[in-house]
Amino acid sequence: MTAPASSPATIPGSLNPTQRARDWDRLAAEKLDVLVVGGGVTGAGCALDAVTRGLSVGLIEQRDLASGTSSRSSKLLHGGLRYLEQRDFALVREALHERSLLTSSICPHLVRPVSFLLPLTHRIWQRIYYGAGVLLYDLLALGRRNPLPRHRHLSRRKALELVPGLDEDFLVGAIRYYDAQVDDARHTLTVARTAARHGAAVVTSAQLTGLLREDGEVVGATVTNVETGEQIEVRAAKVVNATGVWLDEIQDMVGAGGLRVTAAKGVHIVVPREAIDSDSGLILRTPTSVLFVIPWGRHWLVGTTDTSYDFDRAHPAASSSDIEYILDHANRALRRPLTRDHIVGVYAGLRPLVSGEADETPRLSREHAVLEPVPGLISIAGGKYTTYRVMAADTIDMVADGLDRKVPGSCTERLPLIGADGWDTVKHSAPTLAAAHGLRAPLVERLLWRHGSRVNDVLALVDEDARLAEELTGGGYIAAEVVYAARHEGALHLDDVLARRMRVSIENDQRGLLVAEQAAALMAPELGWTEDRVRQEVERWQTRIDAERAANAAPDDSAADQVRQSAIDSRGLGDD
Repeated sequence: MTAPASSPATIPGSLNPTQRARDWDRLAAEKLDVLVVGGGVTGAGCALDAVTRGLSVGLIEQRDLASGTSSRSSKLLHGGLRYLEQRDFALVREALHERSLLTSSICPHLVRPVSFLLPLTHRIWQRIYYGAGVLLYDLLALGRRNPLPRHRHLSRRKALELVPGLDEDFLVGAIRYYDAQVDDARHTLTVARTAARHGAAVVTSAQLTGLLREDGEVVGATVTNVETGEQIEVRAAKVVNATGVWLDEIQDMVGAGGLRVTAAKGVHIVVPREAIDSDSGLILRTPTSVLFVIPWGRHWLVGTTDTSYDFDRAHPAASSSDIEYILDHANRALRRPLTRDHIVGVYAGLRPLVSGEADETPRLSREHAVLEPVPGLISIAGGKYTTYRVMAADTIDMVADGLDRKVPGSCTERLPLIGADGWDTVKHSAPTLAAAHGLRAPLVERLLWRHGSRVNDVLALVDEDARLAEELTGGGYIAAEVVYAARHEGALHLDDVLARRMRVSIENDQRGLLVAEQAAALMAPELGWTEDRVRQEVERWQTRIDAERAANAAPDDSAADQVRQSAIDSRGLGDD
């Protein structure tokens, strides 16, 4: 069930298997200006910032793009309303500026406004105190045209009309405000593809195994192709360490001090939309932080936790205590309690926080820091997903300062990502496109918000082979998306598709098991898989889901980690 091969040259930033092989050879043959290590949003942002300044750039990632923290966030682009209480006005202003850029010009096809209700539990002081905070939040966003609606104060009756699922005794009134939402994994992929479009060599399944040094200076790295075992030396004037929670390990390869990170685990549960009767998201105060209830298509994301974490960083697992914490705090506000039976998905991510003196991770700063701990190696740590572009620009500024020629400043503030060009002319075209290609309009609507103005790249596959219009088991995705992911989006393993190119791993209670065989069969001819390889990919997905479910029942982090590690990594890697 595959379409005839189309020319990768017609697909901007195609991460097709042939291009990966070419980029691998390029890494071995060319001395780069910058080698970026880490394929999360920060690393992808660094690659894009550097290549659009005219530098020669390579980006390597040991697993898949966004396979770590950048696919496991709250999926919000926000200024961090709660940071106003910490008087971190500069961080909030910066993040709101970036939110506006991303929403209005950089990637409007990937971003949607989302409303939140902030319940008030005390009649006077909270309305004044929180009202002032939300007003300031809106005012800080006015430095640039703010595409999101302004906040509104609501009475108790109006709040309950908007969110009937709230317990009537929980609130005396509310404030409604807006932030923005993004599919983090697809956004990171799009940043990386845009970097590739401008000439960066982007290679996943490429593991850094050592740093090259000459006269005390880092001059490159040894890199292993995880798929073949081949090892090469990559020469570069500067190596950027954008590995998040792995930052310390890279620095330790050359005995460097400098930045250190602390991993904080954040867990979210996913429940069906009908489980909570609401027309708005919620932000609920907890004793140490906040809990979000976030609309996510036909589901709600509920989280997050914020606890220190000292176990496997590649596959952090949510324990039973994490899930109980989320349910307990959500149910304090809800009229109809959530139970474990409502949960269709669970995911856990690790935030890389710059280490500080505080014992509690919520007190550690999310502002970023850039440092060159040894000549030639530049580390970037901390920050928020929303401010990835600023983090990247600051990092490449330091790279530029160390090169032997003048390098222009960052231009990414004015650079649309792939799919953003012409978005205004296609964003309302779902009914027309659906009729033209024989698809349901909701499916095309979802494709538009995933591919933007490049939606016809996916629909062309359906035109070439009508069988690719078939909806995958569970609904919401079509076969063409799997083929496109393997052909042009750099997917090399089944979990790349099920967990990141699509999100079926968290969007139905089977966690992608119903669609695994279909997806693997679609990927096979694109990637040259044998029947044995198809079976292996499906079995590894099954063991992953079994291990995650068992971890979710384990009492604490230690027990959950032990169970989760029983599953084999799709690339055969441990916690490196």
